[in-house]
Amino acid sequence: MTTKLSELFITGCDKNTRWMLPWFYKNFQTHNPTANLHVFDFDKGNGWFQKPQAMSDAVKMAYKVCWLDTDCEVRADLSGIFKQLDTNKLSMVEDEPWSIRKHERWHNSGVVAFEGSPAILSYWAREANVLTEDRGPMYGDQDILHELVREGLNREIHIRTLPKTWNTLRLDLLDNTAPKDIKIMHWTGGKGKDEIRKQINEESWPCNR
Repeated sequence: MTTKLSELFITGCDKNTRWMLPWFYKNFQTHNPTANLHVFDFDKGNGWFQKPQAMSDAVKMAYKVCWLDTDCEVRADLSGIFKQLDTNKLSMVEDEPWSIRKHERWHNSGVVAFEGSPAILSYWAREANVLTEDRGPMYGDQDILHELVREGLNREIHIRTLPKTWNTLRLDLLDNTAPKDIKIMHWTGGKGKDEIRKQINEESWPCNR
């Protein structure tokens, strides 16, 4: 019988995002050398839609779990994020740039931490597995979660908002709203991936791009 871990970080990648994994792992390992990390293989489908199921599966692996997208640049010890949890809630940073641009509150799903087995996680995973034709190519896991929690008090019931230092977005830099103590820098979008490629090239890492 496998022993359940106290704390676990997880990530995942498909054939389109695998090139970032060595870069992600080096940054993570530099600042978290003793932390537990599990990588999910999403090569059998769209990684966006497999991510919620991976988090749901990780409930069986550890009491406290933190998902990190592979385009997140880890810059610090992340153990403190496990002290920011409410049992059976998702702990996430508000996506302020998107909230401003969309004129409604959003949370960013690049970093998701939780303790226990949040009910919203199973709903999220189920909805992500139902691919419908009206979901365009840019529709992702964050959009699915947003639809689930946007009405009434659902967001407050299911999500605890983390300080921005745990998931600073590329657009936060453009909007001059980035905190000084960035623990995780999230290089979102095409321009974010260009920054990751630049860092990889400067380090001369053998990543397939």
